[in-house]
Amino acid sequence: MSDFVSWRNSYSIGIRVIDDQHKYLLNLTNHLYEACTFNDGLIGEKFKTTIQSAIEYVGVHFSTEEKLMERTNYPGIAAHKQAHKIFVQKVLESVKEFEEGKVYTPNAFVRFLRDWVLEHIAMEDKKMGEYFLRLKQQGKLHS
Repeated sequence: MSDFVSWRNSYSIGIRVIDDQHKYLLNLTNHLYEACTFNDGLIGEKFKTTIQSAIEYVGVHFSTEEKLMERTNYPGIAAHKQAHKIFVQKVLESVKEFEEGKVYTPNAFVRFLRDWVLEHIAMEDKKMGEYFLRLKQQGKLHS
């Protein structure tokens, strides 16, 4: 089976640890998509265990980004943290609905995750990467 979403070099923000985490998030998205292809008897359990891994890793990733932003006095930190908070709330709401048996389509969640990660990288994380690059060029940040 081919990947639901694949990493492209254009997604890179120029911070290796963040880029590596983004790659892993896309890999988790692919695992979630794969879980959606299981027959009805297995989809719930496979999706549930995979989404739990994704939630845990998103926490690690957001923490990494936020620590980097705090250490460098990133001017967009408040908005960036707010975007993270809204995303986590949406994910937790979706998981709760899934667990409560509400009409819920795992495929819709996987598409939401893919679209959010790619949009967040393209919009917010690219700005952060550009900021870090400027600091590096000015000799204020060492990698």
